[in-house]
Amino acid sequence: METGSGQDTEVTGHEPVWTGLPPGLLRMRRLLLVVWLGLLAVAVGLLLGLLCGPAWAAFALLPLALIGWGWVMLGRNWRSWRYAERADDLLISKGVLWREETVVPYGRMQLVEVTSGPVERHFGLSSVQLHTAAAASDATIPGLVPAEAERLRDRLTELGEARSAGL
Repeated sequence: METGSGQDTEVTGHEPVWTGLPPGLLRMRRLLLVVWLGLLAVAVGLLLGLLCGPAWAAFALLPLALIGWGWVMLGRNWRSWRYAERADDLLISKGVLWREETVVPYGRMQLVEVTSGPVERHFGLSSVQLHTAAAASDATIPGLVPAEAERLRDRLTELGEARSAGL
């Protein structure tokens, strides 16, 4: 699986060419995990240590254990995300335990947004959000490099306009 490349993702034969998410999204999510749970571990350790005694401060190890578990789960989740552009629709696949594959026909797209919050901007990432007439088929591709997000937005908008003209 290729991650975050700006290469053309046309279909070869019957199988779509899947594109994974860039590693910057994984780094961002893991950093947020360590910061928030690290702060929680320090707070729990200090509060329990001061109020209940040093033995109770051992409960601060629970958030640290969650960091280890979360680190692995974030990696698995990141590897499960991918998307593919086909001739008539966009495929988005995600999920580790519960696999979810969303098919968004170009002709049904009403709005394609590129968004980037403050944390995403700090890490040089953007998300592409697709809106359709049916809210259940809305889809998001998180953590793309801004140039890829803009390329994808422009391509999807162009294909959506061409397909919807024929409806």
